[in-house]
Amino acid sequence: MLEQTEILPRDSLHGLRLGVSVSQSADLGQLGLLETHLRLALAEVARAMLISGARIVYGGHLDPSGYTSFLQAEMEKYSRRDRPLTVCLAWQEHRRVPLVDLTAAEEALGLYGEIIYLSPEGDPVAPDFDRDELAQPVEDPTVRTASLTSLRNYMTEHTHARLLLGGRRSGYQGRYPGVLEEALLSIRAGRPLFLAGGFGGVTLNIARVLGLDPEAHFGQIHSGEEDAEGLDDGLSLIGTAADDVGWRAEQNGLDDEENVRLAASHRPSEVASLVALGLGRLNSIAGT
Repeated sequence: MLEQTEILPRDSLHGLRLGVSVSQSADLGQLGLLETHLRLALAEVARAMLISGARIVYGGHLDPSGYTSFLQAEMEKYSRRDRPLTVCLAWQEHRRVPLVDLTAAEEALGLYGEIIYLSPEGDPVAPDFDRDELAQPVEDPTVRTASLTSLRNYMTEHTHARLLLGGRRSGYQGRYPGVLEEALLSIRAGRPLFLAGGFGGVTLNIARVLGLDPEAHFGQIHSGEEDAEGLDDGLSLIGTAADDVGWRAEQNGLDDEENVRLAASHRPSEVASLVALGLGRLNSIAGT
């Protein structure tokens, strides 16, 4: 097992921005896991990034039970007060929240993070841009889909690497499952990916398409989740994009064996250690 203290010296990743792509996985029960296990892995990665001086970028919403609140709570456990968490909100996500609640969310984040509000085109805007105090939900599905893609493009442009955890195969907003589209955009941009497939979900599908096939660990998963129309199309695009740009899993600083281990692991400490190991190697190369 990798020891985090051996591979992650304090402040060794100062200034690096890790994008986090995470959503619920319908496979957890079949794998003998709970949502708590996925969140523990996310917490371990967050801890590793905070110790190393890196920043975390997450695109989601402000619902109290969501991953934004969870990551914020993790920030508060440690001494980093240089706003290490960036929360990016798509157009419809901040428009559906009254301005007074957006202000309260910013105050709650305080020294632990910042909120970036995006236009439908993915440009940062002020929280009160073209609106009044009341919530103004965006109902147009075309605008909602385009805004989510713009959010994911913004995150790709403003991060150095991305971690994938879980991911819905159905019931998502947008053209493709969110975690899948984020992976697709990262591959097209030549960004490193860390695929923690041990929690199932669409991350596991992506890992298999990219040749990180932990079939011996999981066998075939039949979660009972109905695959949505965009899933197969999106997975096909993942494979095509990787071939077109010559993308390789090893671009994340891990070798083949380490990437397969990451794709199969559901041990929070191992996931965090492998992510830290890869980023440390990449940062070391960039600094030479």
